[in-house]
Amino acid sequence: MTLPSTEQLHQDAAKLNRSDLITSAQILAEGQIAAAVTVRNALDTIANGARTMAHTIRSDGVLHYVAAGSSGLMAAADAQELGGTFSIPAAQLRIHMAGGLPTGVTMHGEAEDAAGGLRDALSSLRPHDTVIAVSASGSTPYTVTAIEIARAHNAQVIGIANNAGSPLLRNADIPILLATPPELVSGSTRMGAGTAQKIALNMLSSLMAVELGHVHDGMMVNLRADNDKLRARAAGIIARIAGVDADTAQAALEAANGEVKPAALIAAHGISLPEAVKRLHATEGILKDALAQEI
Repeated sequence: MTLPSTEQLHQDAAKLNRSDLITSAQILAEGQIAAAVTVRNALDTIANGARTMAHTIRSDGVLHYVAAGSSGLMAAADAQELGGTFSIPAAQLRIHMAGGLPTGVTMHGEAEDAAGGLRDALSSLRPHDTVIAVSASGSTPYTVTAIEIARAHNAQVIGIANNAGSPLLRNADIPILLATPPELVSGSTRMGAGTAQKIALNMLSSLMAVELGHVHDGMMVNLRADNDKLRARAAGIIARIAGVDADTAQAALEAANGEVKPAALIAAHGISLPEAVKRLHATEGILKDALAQEI
């Protein structure tokens, strides 16, 4: 029986040698690069997944990230960054990791086979929710069970796996295959497979933000500045967008209670906060369209 690609032995694995760590480092680096390149073959499905996620957020639905092991860490990292980066409300995000999110340095491998509690955790799924299920093998019982539950609730499923034809990809509405080569340390999917997963997850959430209008000319504009670092960053964004000086940008940010989108409109057009909010509502939060409106 042919082993899945994530369990096969890499052709250069034997070249990892304690007597030559520099060459070994080069081999590992090339392995990571080869894994990253595989994401290029999944651009269509990643874009489709991002549109689905954006629809969920617009519809007041919930994004459920589901995974186990190192895939779970990748999924959790993406979910946990969406609030600070794009101001996605915490109420619209859930993380379901086999065994729970670790609080120390130990993850229990047996948790990948234990799907107990998932039905309760996913019992509130609705058709406009999206489940993002991640598994290198594509056959992890925890993740496959989550997909079965999601389909029973008519929720959308984005499946991310590194083995073609795996159950996760076969049963997902949007299957994202990251066909990474075998790992240089056989079976250690935290390496190449994990790298490709990290890239795909970052792309999904970033493209979702682009679709939602939370990115303007490469800048994070759905940002709420609530500390000194973010206030400085937000003021710089407003100054660039509105073409104003730092003092004007800072004053607009204060008038908008730290929210970048209305602050940019206030700085650019000299309008009030209620008028800025009204324009953003009329353009579904798309700052570029709001800025183009006649005064």
